[in-house]
Amino acid sequence: MTHKQMTLSAQADAGFDQFRKPTRRDVFLSEMDKVVPWSELCAAIEPHYPKVREDGSGRRPIGLERMLRIHFLQQWYALSDPAVEEALYDSTSMRRFVGIDLGQEGAPDETTVCKFRHLLEQHGLADTIFAVVKAHLSKQGMKLSQGTIVDATIIAAPSSTKNRDKKRDPDMHQTRKGNQWYFGMKAHIGVDKATGLVHAVTSTAAHVADVTQATELLHGKERHVYADAGYTGADKRDTKRGRHWHIAAKRNLIKRIQDPKLRDLHEHIEHIKASIRALVEHPFRVIKRQFGHTKARYRGLAKNGAQVKTLFALANLWMARKRLLATTG
Repeated sequence: MTHKQMTLSAQADAGFDQFRKPTRRDVFLSEMDKVVPWSELCAAIEPHYPKVREDGSGRRPIGLERMLRIHFLQQWYALSDPAVEEALYDSTSMRRFVGIDLGQEGAPDETTVCKFRHLLEQHGLADTIFAVVKAHLSKQGMKLSQGTIVDATIIAAPSSTKNRDKKRDPDMHQTRKGNQWYFGMKAHIGVDKATGLVHAVTSTAAHVADVTQATELLHGKERHVYADAGYTGADKRDTKRGRHWHIAAKRNLIKRIQDPKLRDLHEHIEHIKASIRALVEHPFRVIKRQFGHTKARYRGLAKNGAQVKTLFALANLWMARKRLLATTG
């Protein structure tokens, strides 16, 4: 971003900042600004981004990095296209993060934001974003180990038929967990046992069994895989020899053991396995609690799956931020 003479708006903000205490949003955006690999991401997306016409005609496209920053704001704060436009006018910290000076320009409108998201979806660039972030973290020393933890979480979708099509999203389905029914999709992830970072993501309708996605969540060099009882039988589907599956035993099987000492031993083993699997809950907590993604935003599994993959890429950066900040100073 070039240095320009400060406008009255910027001067007012600067004067206010002398007495302003940094908020949690300020701190968060400052940290993410430093840990996101902006140049690598822009280089990967740039071939698909609109160019200025050779004759100079047409509307000049908004800078790619600026649009990517707005797109990430939407993920971090669960903002719709109209909401992120309004937030940019309302929040000084968001404008500073994106690089907007209201004394000289307005924020991109919701239509521009929507078109950028459609561009990412059209070219499958959520996969690219995830891959670039994964490669960046690997270069910073956070390499994959020989252990993977697999799990899935349900993301609810609107079940109402009060919409233009008068029906529920056909890509979403109903499933039961415990005694409660849910309508929506599932996000399946593979998490590295050593770093706690997500290295694989798939999305399905909610009724799809977890075990069907198990091998899709492996990077191929694991010697050990950890999973809950929903993955029973995954070891039989695995064609690679020498890979050990540590799957939680079903509770009713433990209760059937008659010998108290033997039952206590099995419960102790299950407790150890559960303590290892607990690491997989952290990425889910980040996207649902930190980023506020508790419901599917769009219609269709493809669009929601792309958003989920972007969210986990950003969750990886958030979880690794302290290590990344330590290396960048």
